Amino acid sequence: MVEITDQLIDDLAHLSRLSFDAEEKEAIKSDMEQMVLFVEKLSEVDTTGVAPLLHITPNQNVFREDEVEGSISREEALKNVPKTDGTYILVPKVIKK
Repeated sequence: MVEITDQLIDDLAHLSRLSFDAEEKEAIKSDMEQMVLFVEKLSEVDTTGVAPLLHITPNQNVFREDEVEGSISREEALKNVPKTDGTYILVPKVIKK
């Protein structure tokens, strides 16, 4: 069994750039112990002869051929746009330097 120690919690907190008080650390420690117990419980299941599940459904990479379909003209696309320069849609600047 993996031992969940205070040092492990501190290391994980450091790696994730989080800080916890003593009460939160105890709650996290308890939760992690429960997760480890759950995963270890899975090792009790006999999986002999069971193929690995690679996809949740039998569908795998359903591809289709690319087909050129109709589209609208630039003029029609810009018809209901609030601000345009005739070629592009003008939007407010959101990134500041």
